[in-house]
Amino acid sequence: MGLFSLFTKEVAIDLGTANVVILQNDTVVVDEPSIIAVDTISRQLVAVGKAALMMEGRTPPGITTIRPLKDGVIADFQAAEMMLKEFIKMTGTKGYLFPPSLKMVVCIPSGITEVEERAVRDSSEQAGAKEVRMIFEPMAAAIGAGLDVMSPDGNMVVDIGGGTSEVAVIALGGIVISRSSQTAGDEFNDNIIDYMRRQHSILIGRSTAEAVKFKVGAAIDNLEDPPEDYEIHGRDLVDGIPKAVKVNYREVAAALDHSISEIESIVLNTLESTPPESSADIYKNGIYMAGGGALLRGLDVRISKLTHLPVHIASDPLKAIARGTSIALKNFDKFPFLIR
Repeated sequence: MGLFSLFTKEVAIDLGTANVVILQNDTVVVDEPSIIAVDTISRQLVAVGKAALMMEGRTPPGITTIRPLKDGVIADFQAAEMMLKEFIKMTGTKGYLFPPSLKMVVCIPSGITEVEERAVRDSSEQAGAKEVRMIFEPMAAAIGAGLDVMSPDGNMVVDIGGGTSEVAVIALGGIVISRSSQTAGDEFNDNIIDYMRRQHSILIGRSTAEAVKFKVGAAIDNLEDPPEDYEIHGRDLVDGIPKAVKVNYREVAAALDHSISEIESIVLNTLESTPPESSADIYKNGIYMAGGGALLRGLDVRISKLTHLPVHIASDPLKAIARGTSIALKNFDKFPFLIR
């Protein structure tokens, strides 16, 4: 191996609102929550990822937790830069004589503005990237789901992440039509927090709401294989003391119903705007779902009943976008849809 070949590291990054996944050589080397903890006076980094998540809602005076991404885009440039640098350090430098330059593909929402796109690029470059390409999330999701995105056949992808939900029809290496919404995983958490406050007079945090969504989350109230009720703990809003409440999947389905209806609306809107030939392809191929939201129990059934189309959930939907981004990295100078 030549000396200078040791100076470059290739990484694929799924820069998600909830989690950052980094792949190197098709292997997940970082899978961490998108959160940091900083000293409020010095602005020095205290913790990142899982360690920072454990501190959320529990920090003493002088330390605060920051989520650098909101609704799928960078909301705090400095925090995003610090977070990326730390995550890239986690990928390791073994085998490199000096800190390597980075060749990077980063996944971004399809509805991103030029200013937001520049923020992602700048953060990547500040974190050490010498060459950067970007790929839209629906395209990465389609590739990660095993679809041939260069084929003339139209395929519909529904990607429900933490900050955004995106619906796109993809054909011939391009996005034929797409729609996006900020109704996604974070909104689901807010729905659960609000429901617990209104129905049970208990205040819970975002981490607890995320656990509720994972343990008993559902999109329909008649699951064939329902999960067991889940006990949650929070603060009683009446007397202020700690309180425990058991919640079942039907309650969560009721709490999420409005938000899921909004996602159904963008699915229908996308189908209504799809060119006829692509519609014929989608009728044959069905709809593909990716992202963490695809794991919500019964969501595929609900969308299938709405559209009268088969709905397929990508293998390991949480990592589908990251896998697609990694494949794009291998085709750094070949895929025409990568954003320079």
